Amino acid sequence: MSTLQLLLIGLACVTYDVNARTTKPSKGQKPNIVIILVDDMGINDVSFHGSNQILTPNIDALAYNGVILNRLYVPSLCTPSRATLLTGKYPIHTGTQHSVIINDQPWGLPLNERTMPELFRDAGYSTNLIGKWHLGFSKKAYTPTLRGFDYHVGYYSGYIDYYVHDMAMLNKNYSRGYDFRRNLDINEEGQGIYATEYFTNEAIRVVKKHNKNQPLFLLMSHLAVHTGNEDNPMQAPPEEIAKFSHISDPKRRIYAAMISKLDESVGKLIGSLGERKMLDNTIILFYSDNGAPTQGVHSNAGSNYPFRGQKQSPWEGGIRSAGAIWSPLIKKSKLVSHQLIHSIDWLPTLASAAGIKLPSNLKIDGINLWPTLINNYRPKPRNFIHVLDDIDGYVSYQRSNLKYINGTEFCPKYATWLGDLEDNPDPRLSQYSDLILESQVSKAFRSSNLSAIDIEELRIEATYECNTKNLTTLELKAYKCEPAIAPCLFDIEKDPCEMYNIAAEHPHIIAELEADVEYYRQSAVEIAWLPGDPLANPGLHNNTWTWWKDSTSSSSAINNSAFNLTISLLLVLRKL
Repeated sequence: MSTLQLLLIGLACVTYDVNARTTKPSKGQKPNIVIILVDDMGINDVSFHGSNQILTPNIDALAYNGVILNRLYVPSLCTPSRATLLTGKYPIHTGTQHSVIINDQPWGLPLNERTMPELFRDAGYSTNLIGKWHLGFSKKAYTPTLRGFDYHVGYYSGYIDYYVHDMAMLNKNYSRGYDFRRNLDINEEGQGIYATEYFTNEAIRVVKKHNKNQPLFLLMSHLAVHTGNEDNPMQAPPEEIAKFSHISDPKRRIYAAMISKLDESVGKLIGSLGERKMLDNTIILFYSDNGAPTQGVHSNAGSNYPFRGQKQSPWEGGIRSAGAIWSPLIKKSKLVSHQLIHSIDWLPTLASAAGIKLPSNLKIDGINLWPTLINNYRPKPRNFIHVLDDIDGYVSYQRSNLKYINGTEFCPKYATWLGDLEDNPDPRLSQYSDLILESQVSKAFRSSNLSAIDIEELRIEATYECNTKNLTTLELKAYKCEPAIAPCLFDIEKDPCEMYNIAAEHPHIIAELEADVEYYRQSAVEIAWLPGDPLANPGLHNNTWTWWKDSTSSSSAINNSAFNLTISLLLVLRKL
């Protein structure tokens, strides 16, 4: 690779001035930052991207009134995705590039990493995390309130039961462990309350009690719509499930109810911000941490269609997120952005919006896209390393609109077009625009002039359609992609559903992209992943998940037989 090539890659991906063109908030007041992070939701599971089966009026109202992020990329798994958000770095630069943190694994987001909440707290923000963490807890030092959050209520695991709030590890003969905290203390009050409702109420409580003289940073990190434990993975209130009788697949029907409760949560949270008159200086970011797992372990019946692949794959279905951003600070809203964005960009972008100058020694990969987003500037070209996992042995890299995939990938059966839905639209579809305009979010955005015509036009522009079913036998043979055998190449702008592998036509481009990947590989840090430790077994810590690597871990675990009996009874009741 030439010196010029190396320089261009570095400029495109690493060495942007993260404070360039920092935008000062109006009246010198730092804006409130609210991030709503969904877990394992497919891009075909929100109606602003064209889903007719599950309608999401509150989420859609947020998207249509703001900017729809039609080319937002994320890592394909939970832990690396959350690490990118909080550090502004690719997983290869934080050691989180391989797999996720399993509960008994003694590792976490490295302690030398500066996190978004730390930086915002230093700038005067009240920092709050509601819900999922999944960045390590084997040591107390890994946990949220020691990583920059003033307040946390939620759980440390990758998932928990929606009602009992415990986590049972797969393929390990461990006790079930309770995993629900308020800061560092076991939180018993949420027993039996549906997790989405509990987290929503907690977020509203934070908003209501917030001192408006101080800017608010709130990360609403949902359990939804990840599955619960494998013995009862799909969970939603029965009355909510009953609303989706038009869906014949029982698993998908429960999933729709989980999405519906999530949509309700978005409405209530934004409604509470409106009631406190905080929306006039607030930025709300909504997105999913990765694509939906349509098949396999923890599959939730989510759909990424017509994109190829799913969670834990290098395809667009695993790494393209449903996302939107809203704020009165956005000068040109009610539009669909085609800017290439990665979750590494949120740290510098939101810091710019808040007028926060990042430390000069903070070596991050993301760039400041706030001016582009608020002014609808012409999209910047970008290069992204989507996946570089040398343990599982696969790579996904994108240079502008060209995407390179090579290696074994995680599971070949995920390499097709999954999640194509039966034609059974929601009976309310004919009133779709009215549902949006009458939603709780629309009512909170009192000054909005969104119209039914706006809704229709934006929805059409944000919806992808590909004729994946109409590939001829000849095309399937000519454009076949088998990354375990040879690299594949796609033009994502022309072919967003990755139907036509054009690698054979462009061997020189393949060689260039492979050189780019090698450049990234040389910059990768050591993988932080460690194998499981049986000393994490909750049975050794009074049936709770806790920081077992600290000598004081047992003092923080509960030792209450009545409480443990209650948990057991709740488990029984949930199976009835």
